[in-house]
Amino acid sequence: MSTKDFIEKDYYKVLGVPKDATEAEIKKAYRKLAREFHPDANKGNVKAEERFKEISEANDILGDPKKRKEYDEARALFGNGGFRPGPGGAGGSFNFDLGDLFGGNAQGGGFGGGIGDVFGGLFNRGGAAGTRTQPRRGQDIESEVTLSFTEAIEGATVPLRMSSQAPCKACSGTGDKNGTPRVCPTCVGTGQVARGSGGGFSLTDPCPDCKGRGLMAEHPCTECKGSGRAKSSRTMQVRIPAGVTDGQRIRLRGKGAPGERGGPAGDLYVVVHVGEHPVFGRKGDNLTVTVPVTFDEAALGGEVRVPTLGGPAVTLKLPPGTPNGRTMRARGKGAVRKDGTRGDLLITVEVRVPTDLSGKARDALEAYREATAGEDPRAELFEAAKGV
Repeated sequence: MSTKDFIEKDYYKVLGVPKDATEAEIKKAYRKLAREFHPDANKGNVKAEERFKEISEANDILGDPKKRKEYDEARALFGNGGFRPGPGGAGGSFNFDLGDLFGGNAQGGGFGGGIGDVFGGLFNRGGAAGTRTQPRRGQDIESEVTLSFTEAIEGATVPLRMSSQAPCKACSGTGDKNGTPRVCPTCVGTGQVARGSGGGFSLTDPCPDCKGRGLMAEHPCTECKGSGRAKSSRTMQVRIPAGVTDGQRIRLRGKGAPGERGGPAGDLYVVVHVGEHPVFGRKGDNLTVTVPVTFDEAALGGEVRVPTLGGPAVTLKLPPGTPNGRTMRARGKGAVRKDGTRGDLLITVEVRVPTDLSGKARDALEAYREATAGEDPRAELFEAAKGV
């Protein structure tokens, strides 16, 4: 997400809350909208999926006090992408490219150095003099993992191999093979150069000679070509919580790419794919299973053993006259919820009609037919059809 998009999007409007909404009000609004537009509740609805992403993005900003403060300050100062001078400033508005001002993307929804650094660079004062050479947050990484149905329900620890940009090991991130880079003479180590814009303002650009690093390699490292960054691969053991659903995106803070110059690491986003199970299905926090029963079990009633996922079987008591398709519930035998409790196992009865009868069984059914010859299960059907 670009800084311009970050500023121009009205996240309060997205969640339908006022700008002075409390954290509790924001959380309540997010939960309500997330349930309404969640992909699981809107299968195949692209618009609902996009709306859900927009809602999640808004909650990520407004639900974090630090990000919300930065967002509010930025909106107040740079509403609609144009700078508005305060009292005593020039009249009208001064429009400029926010990408030039902020120097790229807002890491994780923030501005890196903060609003004070932005004004330091805008007015060519000392505030942003060291922005480029200060600690810098690492990039966010996205990965995917495929779990079995059981692993998704119970949780699992899986290995993930990830590639990202990290400080070059050969030169310790300095860009110089001897580890002794020199200060860039063009920007004097700031990583930025000023350019006039008229009206008494000057804007800053990344230094073209050192590419914004503030340092130049006297003897460029052969591994990273003097950039100080190199591709790094690593394998990490990641714990996927119990109860995840297919397509769910999990955020692991600080597990992304390493930061620069002591900056914090980025975040890791893991998209989960869940395989199917030959016996069980899932509806939200509940598991589902279809259990075949015989004609006499459905008609006379009885006890039927039902398998559970990863646990002992449960005994289902069928009342006499149980119809085909009836669903019964075994409490606490479903998926793990966020609070640690479990959903239920929904058991659907399927009456099996025999296709190969022995002589004795056929005689018994013929006797049953004779005993119930006066009953017509379709009588009410025809009566109802006459009244329409």
